[in-house]
This record gives sequence, structure tokens and C-alpha cells, in this order.
Amino acid sequence: MARELSYVIINPYSLNKSRTGAILSRLLTRTSLELAGAAMFAPSHELVREYAKMIVTENDPQDRQIQQLIQEYILENYAPDPATKQRRRVMVLLFSGNDAVARTREAVGNISRMSSGGETVRDTFADLVFARDGSVRYFEPAVLAAPTVEEAKAKLRLWSRYAESDSGLVSASLPTLEEPRHERTLVILKPDTIRFPGGRPGNVIDLFSKTGLAITAIKLHRMSIAEAEEFYGPVRAVLREKLVGATGEKAKELLTSALGITVEPDLKEELGRLLGPKAADHQFNLILQFMTGYNPKDCSEAESKLPGKEKCLILVYEGIDAVQRIREVLGPTDPAKAPPGSIRREFGQNIMVNAAHASDSVQSAEREMQILRPGENNFRSLVAEYYG
Repeated sequence: MARELSYVIINPYSLNKSRTGAILSRLLTRTSLELAGAAMFAPSHELVREYAKMIVTENDPQDRQIQQLIQEYILENYAPDPATKQRRRVMVLLFSGNDAVARTREAVGNISRMSSGGETVRDTFADLVFARDGSVRYFEPAVLAAPTVEEAKAKLRLWSRYAESDSGLVSASLPTLEEPRHERTLVILKPDTIRFPGGRPGNVIDLFSKTGLAITAIKLHRMSIAEAEEFYGPVRAVLREKLVGATGEKAKELLTSALGITVEPDLKEELGRLLGPKAADHQFNLILQFMTGYNPKDCSEAESKLPGKEKCLILVYEGIDAVQRIREVLGPTDPAKAPPGSIRREFGQNIMVNAAHASDSVQSAEREMQILRPGENNFRSLVAEYYG
């Protein structure tokens, strides 16, 4: 069975209601597919019109009236706001695996007049309400997904054509953009959080939703050694300073226990100054290996610039006091010291394997975004790899 690429588009309403994490968690746990890519779009009129034309088909098992409702919904809710001219945000998630399109659509579910239980994403998050006269009072499909491989191919090719102009960092529509305390911050879901298909990535994003901030960029990324060295560069300096005393103390203990040598305070300090930087560099290399999957010592300069083996999920959050709000939900570096309900307390294991990273200042966020470029992604190349 050939591997396929499927998609799920999270609608503007679902994004605004902070349902992203819950939807992603449901999709990953119900399909067991691999999250292959992700991108934020701010669709133009042209993309919306072309996409809407593709909605009503004979291949969709949903009633034609439902398909027409979805078509009308797209034209009304995906296009730029007619009053403000501001574009709306949607998130496109890409999944890969055997029979990916059918498995994704099964998890998403179909919309019908007769509402069922909470088995699918749409059972839980979509609404179709009729008035007594049979007219539609309210309709919200929550997410969109293709019913067949051929439709997935055609629709992904369409979105791919507009990826360069309509996707990336989509901040323009945020109401707080011009306010003095509006901030942009970077979040990374680390490899331990997304290594295996499951609910963890969605659960972490769901906890971040309590900040009330907007996701304006998302990118699945394989960090290179070179990127990791630059990204974590400030950490190396901190480690070299921090580990001098600890390394001297450890050296004293080992010399005393193994050789029976009495280590005077001056000698302990000298050992710390001598060995501390080496211990710091060792710890730094462990961080790089954890984030990339490669030991920096084993990589040539050319190899250090290649994408790593490990994946991480990069998100940009924006809004009032974004940096502080995200870090409060994330918790301190050491999960053992993090408060109950924080992300690192719930999902972290130790100081390094601690679920997620978040910028500690606006300046840090700007520096980190310059390195990882969250507004750029592999959406077009990934679609081309599967569907030409």
C-alpha cells in the first residue's frame, strides 16, 4: 500500500476558539499517522474562490446540500473580511502514511442532518442547526478534509500554488497588532514531544491555549547542527560560568574517594576553572544531539548544515504580553520545580527533556526567529514529493 499525503484545514472559528490542540490530538490518536508538515495561511480572494469551486463533487459521500453549505461557508469565512479587508487565519496540517487520506477523513467525519456521538472531530466540534421550517440556522464545519486521494492531490496542489504568497507568518489580521504591549514569541515543541504519533503535541498546544494568544506561524522542522549551535549559543556561555563551581566540587569528591587525595579550596577552584568549560561543552553537545539526533563531534562542517534526524514543531504566538503569558504556562526549566498544571510539570522529564522551549524575551524571540525562520516551511516541496 502506497504512502499518501492527506490534509486537514482548521477553520478560522476553530482557531479563534483555541481548539487547535484538541483537534490535533484527536487526529493523531485516531489515525496513528505521521504529522508531516504544517503551515498557517491567510487566504486571498483568489485562493478562496478556486478552492470553493472544488468542494461540490460526486466523490464526497456527504449530501449535496451539505457540500453546498461548505462551499458557501468557505466563500464567507475564508475570504478576507469585506469590511476591514483583513485576511483570516487558517491552519493546514499535513499527514503521511499508508491510506492516509481515508484514515484522515474517517477521523474528521462527515456532516449530516442526524448528529451522532463524539466519535469524530466533527461530532465534537462541528455544528449544523436547522430551524423549524427546515432552513439552516447555524453551520460550522470546524475542519475540512478531502474525501479521496484524487481530491487531496488536486486541492493540495492548489494550496501549494498559493503557499508562497498566502502562507507564512500571518499577523496582519490580529486586533492587537498595533497596541504597545503586543508581542511575538517563539515556541518549540521538542523532539520528545512529537517523536511518536499520539496526543502529546496537541495536549501541549491545548495547554498553551489558556494564554488566549493567537498562533500566527507553524512549521515542522528538522534542526541542523549549525542552527542548533547558533540557537543555543547563549546557553553555552551560561553553562561555562555555571559549571565551574559544580565541576570543581565533583572533581574534589572523585579525587578524595578514588585516590584519597585531600583537595584544598584553592585546588578545587583551579580544577573547576580547568575542567568546567569542558564539562559545559559536553553538556552543550548533549543538547545539540537531543535536538538534532546527531553528535556534533561526528559531523563535518558540511554535514552540520544538513537537516537533523529529529523533528520539532515550531510555533509563533502573538498578543498582549505574549512572552510572559507563554512562559507562565510553560513553567521553569526543571520539571521538578514546575507548578502543577504547567506544561513542563505535566510532560517534562528533566532539565533537557522538558517538552518545550519558549523565548525568554522579545529580543530573544526576534533572534530565534531569524535562525529558525518560522515563516518558511516545506509545504510546497512536500506536496510536490507526493503529488508532483
